[in-house]
Amino acid sequence: MTEIKTLYKELSTVYSPAQVEEKWYPIWGKSGAYKPSKNGSDCFTLMIPPPNVTGILHMGHVLNNTIQDVLVRRARMLGKSTLWLPGMDHASIATEAKVTKMLKEEGINKREIGREEFLNHAWKWKEKYGGIIFQQLKKLGASCDWDREKFTMDADYSKAVLEVFVQLYNDGLIYRGKRIINWDPQGQTALSEEEVIHKDTMGHLWHFRYPLSDGSGHLVVATTRPETMLGDTGVAVNPKDKRYTDLIGKTALLPVVNREIPIFADDYVDMEFGTGCVKVTPAHDPNDFDMGARNNLDIINIFHANASLNENAPKEFQGLDRYEARKKVIAEMESLGLLDKTEDYEHSVGHSERTDAVIEPYLSKQWFVKMQPLAEPALEVVKDGKVKIYPERWVKTYNHWLENIKDWCISRQLWWGHRIPVWYKGDEIYCGLEEPEGDGWVQDPDVLDTWFSSWLWPFATLGWPEKTEDIKKFYPTQDLVTGPDIIFFWVARMIMAGLYFKKEIPFSNVYFTGIIRDDQGRKMSKSLGNSPDPLDLFDKYGADAVRVSILMIAPQGLDILFSEERLEQGRNFMNKLWNSARFIRMNLDADLPGDLSTLDEKKLDSTDHWILSRLNNVIGAVDNAYSEYKMNEAIKKVYDFTRADFCDWYIEFAKTRFYGDDAEDRKTAQIVSVHVIRIILKLLHPYSPFITEELWESFKKPEEKLLISETWPLSDSEWINEDVEQDVQILMDVISAVRNIRASLNVSPAKEADLSIRGSKNTCDTLCKNENYIQRLAKLDAIHYGEKTEKPAQSATAVVKGLELFVPLAGLIDISKEVERLEKQIQDMEGRLNAVSRKLDNANFVERAPKNVISHERNKMQNYQADLIKLQENLNSLQN
Repeated sequence: MTEIKTLYKELSTVYSPAQVEEKWYPIWGKSGAYKPSKNGSDCFTLMIPPPNVTGILHMGHVLNNTIQDVLVRRARMLGKSTLWLPGMDHASIATEAKVTKMLKEEGINKREIGREEFLNHAWKWKEKYGGIIFQQLKKLGASCDWDREKFTMDADYSKAVLEVFVQLYNDGLIYRGKRIINWDPQGQTALSEEEVIHKDTMGHLWHFRYPLSDGSGHLVVATTRPETMLGDTGVAVNPKDKRYTDLIGKTALLPVVNREIPIFADDYVDMEFGTGCVKVTPAHDPNDFDMGARNNLDIINIFHANASLNENAPKEFQGLDRYEARKKVIAEMESLGLLDKTEDYEHSVGHSERTDAVIEPYLSKQWFVKMQPLAEPALEVVKDGKVKIYPERWVKTYNHWLENIKDWCISRQLWWGHRIPVWYKGDEIYCGLEEPEGDGWVQDPDVLDTWFSSWLWPFATLGWPEKTEDIKKFYPTQDLVTGPDIIFFWVARMIMAGLYFKKEIPFSNVYFTGIIRDDQGRKMSKSLGNSPDPLDLFDKYGADAVRVSILMIAPQGLDILFSEERLEQGRNFMNKLWNSARFIRMNLDADLPGDLSTLDEKKLDSTDHWILSRLNNVIGAVDNAYSEYKMNEAIKKVYDFTRADFCDWYIEFAKTRFYGDDAEDRKTAQIVSVHVIRIILKLLHPYSPFITEELWESFKKPEEKLLISETWPLSDSEWINEDVEQDVQILMDVISAVRNIRASLNVSPAKEADLSIRGSKNTCDTLCKNENYIQRLAKLDAIHYGEKTEKPAQSATAVVKGLELFVPLAGLIDISKEVERLEKQIQDMEGRLNAVSRKLDNANFVERAPKNVISHERNKMQNYQADLIKLQENLNSLQN
């Protein structure tokens, strides 16, 4: 073949991700590709789950935002007017904690400087540190419309939040009430039920004797929180419990405090738990609060906001931390002879999601949203299929929460956030967007729960309620990609808000990602040291490789076991794609060959028909996977086709023609190769945008521009031919079988072998037509076919789909030396197998060794067994 002088920029011999990724991101931005097209009537809108202003990119963000970017890039290529809107959440609790800590390090006390000065510091902190994650997402390749970036405390967004509060207040769905709430004594703020993480904790169950006031005996109560007894105002028994029927209506003398408290009956009491007698502390337990209300008990709060004991506790306990008070109560009860017994007891303890402090049930006046009226329509739209959830198993969780929903505590005792638009003057309450006229009005000091702003995210980001143009165009949105851990915090509430304020669902599809864990199944965390910095991984492997690798191991909604070694798969694939594209481009003229439409179909050989059939089958399979939100299946289809069908096989077939003397046949192979690589680049672009855009430069037509704005390929059933696919599959299986024989018997690559094939006439005829491929790719000289072909002496044998393959070994190898070598290998392998078997038969080893070590040993044994079988088969073929 004559050397071709190329005018195009030749692809470098080695793919350099860093250079390519740095090059393309700003080019896409300048081209306007991230913005919705003005002429597209069919819109696709995706709202980024707003990361906290304090957020730094972690592997969960990589998974979530890669999936979003895949959906957005494909929608863009489908010709839709696409908006992926980015933004940040102000994260009240987390941000206030960070700023408070920063000020403390500077010797500044938050309370001393006051609210306004603190907020000035908070805004400065936000401007300096907020949004770091967005720069990191750009490294990932996230194709958001950055000009539309939103922050939940932007002026227009804040106005929307306050309008929602006022409307719900006026509609009777927001109220203020004194209730038991979840109190974070470290953050010193109320929390909603969803902001409490319950952890199984090994503690104790203390059994205390409460003497009867009349001196006739005592009751035994059990508690996991002895310090709360100081606030007890009653003892409850079940009315059906015959053990205590005579005591109902009497009183007990509360030890330490010496307060007389009533013994009463309530159906809530579980007769089987403990002794069947329950100490009741209405101010510090939600169930006790309800019993207290039903039975007119006193309510005595014994805690300060920081969980130290207040003036309602006995003097010697005042000022003690709750855990110090616990020790003192136990000691006092023991000294009084009233500690009946102590048991080990595992129970679930609530912790603050943000500070990890143990939650204190706390009686407090807070603002609440009535959730039942909002929940019912949100249940219906999922039940009716208007909002689809992937994977479907999360529907059960969604329904369970909404069917058992509690009112939402929305007030937080913080300064950073949306201040509640309510003012007080004496007994008067005013709720509105503007401060009421007249003197003496004092605004509520609390701010709204962060989620009270983010539940409006799908429409408040578009300028609701004042700007209507974007709302009409981009709302409702289409897809939401998020984690199942915020199904209650955010997803369900957004559906409620959309239906209530916009009378429309906020999105049609919800895709819940899995959780990324390490290879031992543990959640990633800094403390465990198992959470790699994604930017380090981008530097080492390339962002495309990380994106592809993560999604390859991410089945829909299932947790992902991650190890850095798994990124090798993505990096190797990028290199293979690059090298294959480079090879094709090196074997083209300066200009691209003609389109597939210019070819005479009769000129196509069976491998051309095969690759085009496989390509169109894959396009259809990829589209089906997208329609079911099976992102990992979509990339696997493209990956397998590109790596195996195209790179490993078609290009190998095409080399015969690229280097051949038939110019017309070479042109045919070039046209087919270019057609297929162009479609591959389009299919891969949503997953690996950088490398595909770089390679597109070498394969685009003069009138074409950026790949990011190209059209998505369509499957053409005219090219699909299952018979051709079967025929070429047999061809590849035959070549692979002969290659395996050569490799297992150490046949020199320089030596050509003969091959005899025994099989049906039709199959043999098909193989005969492709004999040139078999000869070149399997390093063969003569090939004999027939239904009654004899097996030559001293032949290696393989069976492929009913075909018997015989490779005569005489002259290829020294058979006696090969027999000797194989016998030694078998002896060595048997020794290894015996050693690992003895280890796994040792019960002591299996009981004590870590699971990953045992798994490694079992994998070794399986591999040794498989290798031993192969060695024995090869030995038998030579000896027979």
